Amino acid sequence: MNAIKTNRYLLAIILSVTMSSITLAQGDKASRPSPPATASGKIGDANITITYNSPSVKGRTIWGELVPYGKVWRAGANEATIFETDKAIKVEGKALPAGKYTLFAMPGEKEWQIIFNSQTGQWGIKRGGDANLDRANDVLTVSAKPVKSSTMNEKLLYEVNPKGISLKWENLDIPISIKN
Repeated sequence: MNAIKTNRYLLAIILSVTMSSITLAQGDKASRPSPPATASGKIGDANITITYNSPSVKGRTIWGELVPYGKVWRAGANEATIFETDKAIKVEGKALPAGKYTLFAMPGEKEWQIIFNSQTGQWGIKRGGDANLDRANDVLTVSAKPVKSSTMNEKLLYEVNPKGISLKWENLDIPISIKN
């Protein structure tokens, strides 16, 4: 009887360790195909931080195919992209109060819509594949013009610079003017 109890006890321990390892491995965001990334910097006296997940091109055509034109996109992968500013700023000439926002984009061949939404913390897409955007929470929408990138960017990249932010991926650069 003691051998049976010992074997059951050992089996329970082995199962617990195995399940814990699986759970921890799934929680390691850095090992995802689209790992987390952060871009931060100052624009004037405002501290800007963009927290996103960075997908790769992997030989795919991104704009107009993987990310369709005319459809709202989560501006990254996995969880929705977060844009934070500690000071009120002007984005493409329009006021955006200090705060934390989910950043969405609606790509177009010649012009993009950039959307700052007050709902944060959600997964980037709904079950059907549409962006997880509740338009009732839109705070600001601005237009931006894409330009051909000087280099091919395999991974999605956000940059914060003194003139604003840029979203760079595949063969495009989408500069967004920000002033403080």
